[in-house]
Amino acid sequence: MINAIGLNVEKSKQLAEKLNILLANYSIFYQNVRGYHWNIRGQKFFELHVKFEELYNDLVLKIDEIAERILTLGHAPEHRYSEYARVSTVKESAQVEDGLAAVENILQSFTTVITLQRELLGLSDEANDEGTNALMSDYIREQEKLVWMYSAFLNK
Repeated sequence: MINAIGLNVEKSKQLAEKLNILLANYSIFYQNVRGYHWNIRGQKFFELHVKFEELYNDLVLKIDEIAERILTLGHAPEHRYSEYARVSTVKESAQVEDGLAAVENILQSFTTVITLQRELLGLSDEANDEGTNALMSDYIREQEKLVWMYSAFLNK
């Protein structure tokens, strides 16, 4: 059976389920970065405060794009933070005032979402879903560069 955009219904359901997990991870990641932005203190305050704001603004756009992709596939995006907390492998951060610790947490979160996005690349390829595939590919390319930059900041 084929859905409204010409994809297999069962494969679209599997993609939507995995996209909802990605949505949960992005939502927790987003809120963590907001907390880093609000609570950062110390020597690198001005530099990191701006970078964290840039990052959370980007994350909120991706959250919306992922939710819209789930809808395009014919399914409903999850919206409950209780469900996000249950399924997300990115965990809520405690208040983080230390910029270096915040950047470490950001790098760990990128590892999580990039890994999920690579899984989605495989699923979307199997489903012949170019829309999801292109979205994940764009995110991975962009985030790999951010991982390099944040790692360079930490001198890793």
